[in-house]
Amino acid sequence: MSGGGVYSLATIGAKHVIDAATPMVLDAIESLPLESFAGGFTLSDMGTADAGTSMAMITRAIDCVSARAPQAPISVVYADQPRNDFNALISNVYGLGAFESYLERRADIFPLVSGTTFYKQILPPGTLDIGFSATAMHWLSAKVCNLTNHVQAVGAQGAELDAFRRQAHADWRQILLHRARELKPGGKLVLINFARDAEGRYLGNTGGVNMFDNFNQNWLDFLAEQRISREEYDNMTLPQYYNTVEEFGAPLLDSGDPVYQAGLRLEHIETRIVKCPYAESFRQHGDAARFAQEYIPTIRSWNESIFFNALSGERSVEERRQIIEDYYATYRDQVSANPEGHGMDYVHAYMVISKV
Repeated sequence: MSGGGVYSLATIGAKHVIDAATPMVLDAIESLPLESFAGGFTLSDMGTADAGTSMAMITRAIDCVSARAPQAPISVVYADQPRNDFNALISNVYGLGAFESYLERRADIFPLVSGTTFYKQILPPGTLDIGFSATAMHWLSAKVCNLTNHVQAVGAQGAELDAFRRQAHADWRQILLHRARELKPGGKLVLINFARDAEGRYLGNTGGVNMFDNFNQNWLDFLAEQRISREEYDNMTLPQYYNTVEEFGAPLLDSGDPVYQAGLRLEHIETRIVKCPYAESFRQHGDAARFAQEYIPTIRSWNESIFFNALSGERSVEERRQIIEDYYATYRDQVSANPEGHGMDYVHAYMVISKV
């Protein structure tokens, strides 16, 4: 992810996704038994990046807890991988960045930060009331192989696709088993994950230009022009996989699955589409150059580091940076010249999972 607080500022669409999920979080809090607040309330934000996109949701969650249990101290546990930009996170949480902090709402709010990924246990057993994550769990714990014909699993085929699918299913079970240990009895997970819906739609592919196909074609053009090598093209593979509703539900509905046996139950799942805010804005102002200038940073915020690191270490840093700048400039010029159909609509599965 982009550092320095850039991620949240460049991904207003991700905030819109969380805003849409906020009523689910509030309903989950309302459903908790009152005795669960006796020792305090704990909410985790897993895969939080710089915490900016979830600030409004957490503020409303704090107000909801305060209404139900005014004396219960509130812990907000932010978790992400160790390389996350925690400086930006701290700035945002404490109101030093572009976001209004919730810390002035009451004295007994305790923001806590963990450099532990959701592929490991983050909290002690039986201490979590509400676990939340949005737009994060599509990242795999490992890149099982390079794709030879595309940059993302949505364009993969055969054995390569099977390898990504197996890894994604194993990762999903691992994530859920760790959360089952953390949750209090009656606790809930509200997880908003990228998905492929029943019509085959996914992020950046809801009609018009397929964003991932465009990523891929631009890198193929760079390969054809000998600006990158075949090995570098293969390394551009994004370690991601988008589950279907059926894939998400499988370990939660099978009574013989370890996840089900750990006490997790799927209460609700649905897919929703949140429109690309930059494409929606373009429909109002009609300025193609402005649209391109605003749209490309949201793309860069989550894939630039992957693409940069795919370039050979034998190149100088300056050369690698120039290739990356040229790549996104190419995409920007394409959008500016022919904006119709471009956009990054968000396709998510919205889930509520409880621990019996």
